[in-house]
Amino acid sequence: MFIKKIELREIQMEYVSPFETSLGREYYKDAIIVKIEAQESEGFGECVAEKSPWYSYETIETAWHVLSQFMIPKILKKDVESPEAFLSMLSRIRGHNMAHAAIEEAFMDAYAKSKKTALSKLLGGVRNRIESGVSIGIQENVEKLLKNIGNYLEQGYRRIKIKIKPQWDLEVVKKVREAYPNISLMVDANGAYTIKDLNHLQKLDKYHLLMMEQPLEYDDLVDHAKLQSKMKTPICLDESIPNLSSAQAALKLGSCKVINIKVGRVGGIQKTKRIHDYCQEKGVPVWCGGMLETGIGRAINVAVASLQNYKLPNDISASDRYYAEDIVEPPFQLNRDGTITVPQKLGIGVEVLEERLEKVTKRKKTFT
Repeated sequence: MFIKKIELREIQMEYVSPFETSLGREYYKDAIIVKIEAQESEGFGECVAEKSPWYSYETIETAWHVLSQFMIPKILKKDVESPEAFLSMLSRIRGHNMAHAAIEEAFMDAYAKSKKTALSKLLGGVRNRIESGVSIGIQENVEKLLKNIGNYLEQGYRRIKIKIKPQWDLEVVKKVREAYPNISLMVDANGAYTIKDLNHLQKLDKYHLLMMEQPLEYDDLVDHAKLQSKMKTPICLDESIPNLSSAQAALKLGSCKVINIKVGRVGGIQKTKRIHDYCQEKGVPVWCGGMLETGIGRAINVAVASLQNYKLPNDISASDRYYAEDIVEPPFQLNRDGTITVPQKLGIGVEVLEERLEKVTKRKKTFT
């Protein structure tokens, strides 16, 4: 597949409501959209790096720099035979997983289209619908949180995830459980605690949570293993799993019982599948985490979540959960049974609306 042209856009889209975690409050989605034009087809990818290095060391600026100066020159005007060859061409560039993911997503979209197949089918997906959960940020008060949970349950979401942090944890979870004793409920700390909080976190066991996501430091495996050995609640790792080797180490150490795989965090679709396959071999379930993606990144998440070992509800909600108007058609919608349909059209399965993309673009650069 000969790559003729590549386009980068920095975009900004306003959320329908602010989203707050232990890392801070966000009002806008900032992202880089990558477009690859090949002789046979074109493809889109989304870089989920944020403006600030809170979740990851990567930012919009670092990703733009690495894409422009190092990645694009490696593949532009090249004939790329396969997805494996594409990875090999960029293999000397260390780290910068979110930049890697964005450009590989665009290639994989174009490649699937050139092969006349949907991305989910290209990957070996086995589902036509994926289970959908919803992530709820830290609220002004518990009453508002309970109201939001009720609204999402009415819409049909199969799992509720609430963000927690010190001073917004035990009492909040207690009240949620009192109001909704039988729902599938999990918490996500985004690394807000330390191993010194072990006794405090153990108190979450009595609330029968589906899992507790990333309670400790973003790069820790050892203390997570200590914590997991002292808790009944399954620990799920997110930030601590940037690649296959960290997933292997985490499972061998006993650091977690579940892994959240984010395509951007682990460096792309093919690397996502490698982690998925390893966890499946070890009998460890995975699910797809979200980064509040636009419809482009959301389509990619839906495709990978169609793989066999995605056995838990994913952080893949309907488009209108975050955006009044998405940049793809059709937007993603929640089915009545709490699932989202996997697109069957070629590539990522949705049409990117260039006029809407232009409306939210802050800067653009074309490489020929």
